[in-house]
Amino acid sequence: MNPRMCKTALATLAAFLVASALTAASAKAETMDGVEGRHGVAMHGDVKYPPDFQHFDYVNPDAPQGGTMRLAAEGNYDNLNPYTVRGVAAQGGNLMFETLTASPNDEPFTVYGRIAETIYMPEDRSWVGFKLRENARWHDGEPITVDDVIFSLGKLREEGHPFYRFYYSDVADVRKVGTREVRFEFGDTTNRELPLIVGQMPVLPKHYWEDRDFGRATLDPPLGSGPYRIGRHEPGRFVEYLRVEDYWGDDLAVNRGRWNFERIRYDYFRDPTVIREAVKSGTIDFRLENQAKAWASDYDVPAVDRGALILDEIDHDTPTGMQGFVMNTRRDIFSDARVRKAMAYAFDFEWTNRNLFFGQYDRTTSYFSNSELASSGLPEGREREILEQFEDRIPERVFTEPYEPPSTDGTGYPRENLKRALELLEEAGWVVEDMTLVNEETGRPFRFEVLLVSRAFERIVLPLAANLRKLGIDVDVRLVDSSQYQRRIDSFDFDVIINVWGQSLSPGNEQREYWGSESAERQGSRNYAGLQDPVVDELVDMLIQAPDREELVHRVRALDRVLLSHHLVIPNWHIGYHRVAYWDKFGRPEINPPYGLPYLDAWWYERALPPDLSGTVAAADGGARRDGGGVPLQAALTVMGFLALVALAWFFFRRNRTPHSR
Repeated sequence: MNPRMCKTALATLAAFLVASALTAASAKAETMDGVEGRHGVAMHGDVKYPPDFQHFDYVNPDAPQGGTMRLAAEGNYDNLNPYTVRGVAAQGGNLMFETLTASPNDEPFTVYGRIAETIYMPEDRSWVGFKLRENARWHDGEPITVDDVIFSLGKLREEGHPFYRFYYSDVADVRKVGTREVRFEFGDTTNRELPLIVGQMPVLPKHYWEDRDFGRATLDPPLGSGPYRIGRHEPGRFVEYLRVEDYWGDDLAVNRGRWNFERIRYDYFRDPTVIREAVKSGTIDFRLENQAKAWASDYDVPAVDRGALILDEIDHDTPTGMQGFVMNTRRDIFSDARVRKAMAYAFDFEWTNRNLFFGQYDRTTSYFSNSELASSGLPEGREREILEQFEDRIPERVFTEPYEPPSTDGTGYPRENLKRALELLEEAGWVVEDMTLVNEETGRPFRFEVLLVSRAFERIVLPLAANLRKLGIDVDVRLVDSSQYQRRIDSFDFDVIINVWGQSLSPGNEQREYWGSESAERQGSRNYAGLQDPVVDELVDMLIQAPDREELVHRVRALDRVLLSHHLVIPNWHIGYHRVAYWDKFGRPEINPPYGLPYLDAWWYERALPPDLSGTVAAADGGARRDGGGVPLQAALTVMGFLALVALAWFFFRRNRTPHSR
């Protein structure tokens, strides 16, 4: 064989060997420990979108990018790190960070790869693996690595918000199994949700945080990898997020058509009334209205009549959860369920809904309201079988009495309800002496404080307090700022608060955070009521381990009934639609997903309004400047000019007046 032919043969052989090696490596990458990789994983059943999907159905893949969305936040902030318990985090902090997976708003609980391009999960869900995308980058250009993922789990559990230590407590080990592959091993192999929630873990840059104190509050913008980075910011006034020009995830199917705004700005206000005025003036672009009275009467302005300011009610199928007056069972006065039940008889929902809410609300009767997960009537079939396992440890009324909160005729005089409340209080050892309700053993008066962070709730709490005073109960309603409120609820330093436990269509680990005995003793948890009940702990474990959707529904309904039997809250109200006020500057996809309102990530800036429609320069230019008090600078200058003209006119009047004019 001549040298040239020999050389050619060797080159061909080398090319074949390289190709074979690449093919073998590629095949190996498709599996992890014999488990085939997937593009997405559903909690129950199959995923909706196929491996080659291009975008979620509820987005516009051709949406233009640019413009500003200006939103309002109430209170203040002193921390730009959203993952610590210290300080008050700025609104929108999650815009800076990516997670391994993304969850769409049109499936109950499914995750698709984001930082991870492939997900590996065995049938028994005893572990989960992820292969990271080769092009995933931090904002400084550094690649996102397996080391970052491993570092994130440790940092969040050790120095992050206590929620993370609790949420990921069943992760027994995490290790690097390839250049771009990471594997999480689980100590509790019955927790079927754990592979999915590990994918929701925010990934942090190791090279940025390893020399910084992650646990402290900071006003230094942290390094992220998400679609936005922090721009200008000033505590007490505003924080801006700017879209990353070379965002690495632009072309991912889970991101296509999303994150369209060039700038997202949160302006801070002390009071929701001022926020509404800012919306009506065009200073704020969008508001999800949470007050029925305001929705019914506060938006009667010319801009609405002209169609420049749009008021819309958008239906949804999202579980509304439970909002209620939460009684802290750590307090002696609320340790007896009969006392807590008595409190509910003092709340006249029917009068409140008619006179304060314009009849907009439905009464909440479940911790999973507005969904198939809510219990109703008496337990039957599989649901009853589940409850019968705890028959000797739960009240008999769970089987014999459908839960219904006390109701009234709506006249404002719930005399019969108050009589029933007094009977329950007397059963629990409280008696009336000299018009004051006291404990018959200790003589201690029944006195408590309702802690509020929003003035809007005062008009709702005060009638309740008036009814309780008719029972001899001394109620103090106290309004505090957001920082003090957060500190007090984190340390459980309250008697009664108003809280909402939002729910998903696939409840799981978060229920331990809401109701678990361990979380009741851990500051910063959302077990505000302080519930410690082994039956609830077992039911939560059961729903986390539910093998399919049908069984999950039965187990959640059983949990719902036991929670209701504790009378932890005075149930409030809910609606099955979003009340949205926004200026007609934005485009919206034709489809709105059933389980959310993705205005930040799926809407887009379409046009500027002319000044004759908006009435303000702020609404027309897509980015007006503001002063520290939350007033548009243009408006401030207008007022100053007017005052200057008045002063000038007064000067000439004084100079030219005649003696007769005196």
